[in-house]
Amino acid sequence: MEENKIRSLNEFVEKIDQMKKQDKMDLSSDQDLSLAIMNLISIEEHFFFTAEKTGKSEYFDLLQEVRKMRGELLRKIIKEYEGEVWCISKHLLAASMRLMEVGTKQQGMGNKTEAQELFHKSYDLYGMFWALNMKLIGVSDVKEAGGIEREKELGIKKIPENALNKNDKNPSGFTGKLRELVRKAIDCCIE
Repeated sequence: MEENKIRSLNEFVEKIDQMKKQDKMDLSSDQDLSLAIMNLISIEEHFFFTAEKTGKSEYFDLLQEVRKMRGELLRKIIKEYEGEVWCISKHLLAASMRLMEVGTKQQGMGNKTEAQELFHKSYDLYGMFWALNMKLIGVSDVKEAGGIEREKELGIKKIPENALNKNDKNPSGFTGKLRELVRKAIDCCIE
């Protein structure tokens, strides 16, 4: 099964190369847009907390305006989706942004190893966003890559042993290969 996923990842990179050659996509523009969307999600959060801290409901109105804008822009990247892909996409971007910010703070405090680990996790989530929205993987693959599997008998969440190995500098599993292939696809995009 792992081999099939890797073959699919390689096919994905080839598909991206073909689309770029035919001028059908500008991944660099979509990448810039995804970063803007991350910031809009963050602004929504700040408006929420500011409204609650100040007791001023007009911040909720501003939150709604930013939310509407974020939705319009997200539709430019996510043209077709099924089930909860829209919501998962938003949360992948939000979590990626938060981990990036926490990593930056850790780096500023001199905790470079912790910062690097957070940056890698942030990039993995960002890669999952692109793989999901370019239809390379499905929702079940995101759950598997994130270490979330349902135990049928017990109904509890299980985290695979290799999902959280902080000593793994070069992940070789699905997430690691996904990171490398998405990096190649994004790095080679039209400028």
